[in-house]
Amino acid sequence: MENNIIELKGVNKIYGTNHVVKDLNLSIKKGEFLTLLGSSGCGKTTTLRMIAGFEEPTSGTITVEGEKIEDKEPYERNVNTVFQSYALFPHKTIYDNIAYGLKMKKVPKQDIAKKVQEMMELVQLEGFEKRYPKQLSGGQKQRVAIARALINQPRVLLLDEPLGALDLKLRKQMQLELKHLQKKLNITFIYVTHDQEEALTMSDRIAVMNNGIVEQIATPIDIYEHPKTKFVATFIGESNVFDGCINDIQGEYATVGLENGQVIGYGSGFEKNEFISISVRPEKMKYSKEPIEEFSITAVISEYIYVGSIIKCIAILSNGQKAKIERLAGQPLPEINEQVFLYWDKKDGVLTHNPDQVFFQAAENIVLG
Repeated sequence: MENNIIELKGVNKIYGTNHVVKDLNLSIKKGEFLTLLGSSGCGKTTTLRMIAGFEEPTSGTITVEGEKIEDKEPYERNVNTVFQSYALFPHKTIYDNIAYGLKMKKVPKQDIAKKVQEMMELVQLEGFEKRYPKQLSGGQKQRVAIARALINQPRVLLLDEPLGALDLKLRKQMQLELKHLQKKLNITFIYVTHDQEEALTMSDRIAVMNNGIVEQIATPIDIYEHPKTKFVATFIGESNVFDGCINDIQGEYATVGLENGQVIGYGSGFEKNEFISISVRPEKMKYSKEPIEEFSITAVISEYIYVGSIIKCIAILSNGQKAKIERLAGQPLPEINEQVFLYWDKKDGVLTHNPDQVFFQAAENIVLG
């Protein structure tokens, strides 16, 4: 598509017997903030390094603005990378660190001075030109690394867990600063992180990776509200996940039989008798002291967990599974040891395919004895 700045088509990366990235197809739009999100070893950093040119794909093609770049050296690609470790020159001043790329390109001194000043203002480090990296805090060093990358005016900025070394308060502050900076410059950002909250806070779209595969790519709202797989449902935020079998389908709603009752789920592309998972966010869970039509799972309240303005209520189902109910402080919750009927609005029970067939294996064991 004309609006895409980067295209990865059929990209694989194999190290010996380790297939790190598997048949990856990914289109990244001009000016968007895309996050590659996943746990360690899922292939997100390897994907970033292939775009940067630090790794070569085993197969497949990578294009930037329609031009193949697999055979180009990193410095020949119109992309720059910011690392978690900052990678600043300790013996150079902040001015010289930021100016380094332009000096290598033999840009006139007066132009370098002007551009460095613009970058210093952009990352709010005016007056720090003569300092050295050791005289800066972690957040200030990261700003210098970003300024050094941006001064070359790349079409794409790659960020490999750049905030991972910062403390929580500073990391949250830098998340907002980076997001505002990206919008102001309208540069495509490709950001790698394992932090779900960070991805939800900053991104236009999130690509959730698992075992070398993108399981879902969508906006933060869609990722959270409409997870496509069981992995996405459990990896992004908290979710109650129930495994079961579809007993009946009426339009986009399915009646699902669980080990300990029956519930209603929402989704399309499913079949009767299919073994699936159904995910419900804790804040969407409801309870009643009386039976609810189309729902028949009971639970006993076991404990409360106070998390600032939020209270989490743990309910134990008859099969021993735990379910979480989440409310704002001050909202009503059931009493400890009280038995309740759990339910949710039909659209809040999201159906996902169950590739590991956990419920199927359990049911098969019961049938076969």
